[in-house]
Amino acid sequence: MSDTNIEMETSKPMITPGSADGPHEENPTKGIPASFRNNHHHRRLAVCSIVCGLTCIGILALTHSVKAEHAQNRKEEEEHSKKAKKFSIISIVTWVSILISIPILLAFFSFLATLKDY
Repeated sequence: MSDTNIEMETSKPMITPGSADGPHEENPTKGIPASFRNNHHHRRLAVCSIVCGLTCIGILALTHSVKAEHAQNRKEEEEHSKKAKKFSIISIVTWVSILISIPILLAFFSFLATLKDY
């Protein structure tokens, strides 16, 4: 009978009071890596916009991301978070458009230079 008591004790999950280990509903972010969960301040996007976009606009996005993290109320947090996302996207899109337009402009000016010779 002592064997069944041991089996019953080991089959119970060990739950620490106050932890999130208890019975809960299915996690909607189960397949997403932990580093990408709860990124509602857009900090990673702001850092990427500094590296992969126009740095001056990316720094502005990062400052709004930090302000969103340290905001006192929910409305202020959401406002700064939206601004951080907006400035990050503007930074990256502007940089990509500059990179695309440079070869196009070089080809256009080269074409104009050949027309001048005629």
